[in-house]
Amino acid sequence: MKQTSTQAYSRYSADAVQLMSSLIKVARKERKLTTQDIADRAGISRGLVQRIEKGDMKCSIGAVFEVAAILNIKLFDADKRSLSTHIRQNEDKLSLMPKSIRKKTRVIKDDF
Repeated sequence: MKQTSTQAYSRYSADAVQLMSSLIKVARKERKLTTQDIADRAGISRGLVQRIEKGDMKCSIGAVFEVAAILNIKLFDADKRSLSTHIRQNEDKLSLMPKSIRKKTRVIKDDF
């Protein structure tokens, strides 16, 4: 028997997904597009578009962002130019940081 596991999400994450899904659904309906129209343009299934609009937390972030981009939904409250500036700034920061983080191991002195 297949065992299902449930992932616990924070209230903030759940609210953010709910907001994004409602923005997508409203934008699609305002443009008078069907879920199949969006699915065809995004290269995904109609069922995935429906799951995105219902706020399914297990949908791929890439698929959600692609649907949002098709519907001209502004992400991160930034325009295209400032978004690329932010990306470059973060890449510069990351280049100065260590590639991996390791916890320091502390040697325990147990010789009494």
